Amino acid sequence: METGTESLISHLKSVLLELNANPYPEVPCPPNTPRRASVAIILRIQPNYSHWPAISSALPPIQHPSTGRRKSSSASSTHKLSFQSILDAFFSQDWVRHGDPEMLFIKRATREGDKWNGHVALPGGKRDPEDADDEVTAVREAMEEVGIDLSYAHALAVGNLPQRVVTTSWGKVPLMVLCPYVYLLTSPEYPAQRLQPTEVASTHWVSLRALMSPALRTYEYADVSNRLAKSELGIKRWFLQTMLSQMMFAAIRLVPSASTYCSSIPGFIPAPDSAHHNTAFGKLKEVLLGPETAYPTARQRPPLLLLWGLTLGVVSDFLEHIPPHNALELWTYPTFTNWDVRFTMWAMSYRFRKRKAAEMSSTEVRNRTVGTAHDGPTVDDDVSRGNLPEQVSDDATGQEKPGEVGIAGLGVGRDWGRRGRDKMIARGAAVNSMLEGYYPIVRRAVAVALIGRLSLVSLVLAYLWKRYRRNT
Repeated sequence: METGTESLISHLKSVLLELNANPYPEVPCPPNTPRRASVAIILRIQPNYSHWPAISSALPPIQHPSTGRRKSSSASSTHKLSFQSILDAFFSQDWVRHGDPEMLFIKRATREGDKWNGHVALPGGKRDPEDADDEVTAVREAMEEVGIDLSYAHALAVGNLPQRVVTTSWGKVPLMVLCPYVYLLTSPEYPAQRLQPTEVASTHWVSLRALMSPALRTYEYADVSNRLAKSELGIKRWFLQTMLSQMMFAAIRLVPSASTYCSSIPGFIPAPDSAHHNTAFGKLKEVLLGPETAYPTARQRPPLLLLWGLTLGVVSDFLEHIPPHNALELWTYPTFTNWDVRFTMWAMSYRFRKRKAAEMSSTEVRNRTVGTAHDGPTVDDDVSRGNLPEQVSDDATGQEKPGEVGIAGLGVGRDWGRRGRDKMIARGAAVNSMLEGYYPIVRRAVAVALIGRLSLVSLVLAYLWKRYRRNT
C-alpha cells in the first residue's frame, strides 16, 4: 500500500549520500573572533500506520566509514562498511520506504537577558576547548540539551551543511562561526528525551513535508529599530528609531507531529492571578468573557512556532537539496513594514534580485548538464565573464574581503574563498548565496527613504508657509 511519501524518502536517501560524499569545507574563524558553535539537524523516519514495524528495528553496531573529516564521538565501533552500504540497508526496510521523514526543533527556554527567548532553534551550542572538533560539539550539545544520543548505536553521522559567520545586525562585527551537522536516527521509535530546563522549553518533530509546504510559509515581524539604532549616534540614531518600525522576515509556521515539553521549568503550570480574580472587576470580567480570563497564560498554549532567521537559513540549505528544489522560491528577502521603506528597498534591490535569481538558475542548469550536484561555475569562468559577485573582491594583499551575514543572523559566510563560494552555490546553499550583498542595499535604501521623507516634509512645510504668508 502506497503512502505518498515514497518519492520523498527516495530523494532523502540521495541527498544524504551526496552530503556524505561531498562535505562542505571548513570556514576558518575571522581575525580576533575565535568563537565557534555547532548545531545538529536530527532526522528520523516516522513509520506509517499501514507499514508499522513488527519489532524494533535498528542497524547493527558497525563503524561509520571514514569520509575525510575528523572523527567525532558519533563514530565508534569495530567493523567497517561503506556509508552507502549502511544507508542501503536502512532504506531497504519496509517501514522506512513508506515512512515520513521528520526533523527535530527546540523551543528555547525563557532566560533573563537572552534576546532569543522562546525562539525556534536546532539543538546546539558553543564549542568547548575540550571538544576535538565542531562535530563533537554538535553531538555533545544534542546530548546535553535534549538527551538524544547521536553515537552510531542510535544514529548515522551524515555530513555537514555550509558553515557561516554570524555577525551583528549590520553585518559589521563577526560573532562566531556556525557549523551545522546532519544525523539520521535509525530506530522507528521516538527517542527518549531529557530536556535541559535552563536551555529548552520544548522539542517538536516536524515533517519535511510541512517544512516544504507553501501553505505554511508566513512572516515573522521583528522590531529591529532599537537594535539597529544602538550602533549609531546622535541625529542618525534618532532618525533610525523614527523610521524603522518592524522588519518582515520569511518564516515557516511549524506543524509538529509530536511534541515534548519540559515540565520542570518554573511556570510550566500557570498560576491564576488570585488577586485580580478576587476583585469585583475580575469577577465581572469572568462573567462576561469566561473563566479563562483568570488564566491568561493558559490561552497561549499550544505555542505558535515560527521558524525564521538564522535557523531557517540553515534548514533552507538542507531543503534546497530536495526536489522540487523550491526552498529558494518559497523564501523572501527581508524588508520593512513601512510602505515607503519597503518600496524603496524593492526598487533599489530589483536588479540585484534578478541577478541573483539568474545566477542560481544558471548554476542549476549547469549542474543538471554535468549530472552532478557539486559541479558549478569555476573561478576562471567567472573572471573571464566579469561576473565576480559583490562583496567578493580581493584587496591589495591578495586576501579576499569578507562578505556579510546581516540582520537576524541570516546571510552568507565570511572569510570564504571564491572557489568555496562557487561550490556552496552549486550545492544548494540558496539562502546564503542570495543574501550576499543584500544588506548594503538595505542600508542605502534606508538612507534614500529617509531623504525622501525629509524632502516630502520640507515641501509640505514650504507650502504651508507660503499659504500662511499669503493669508497674512
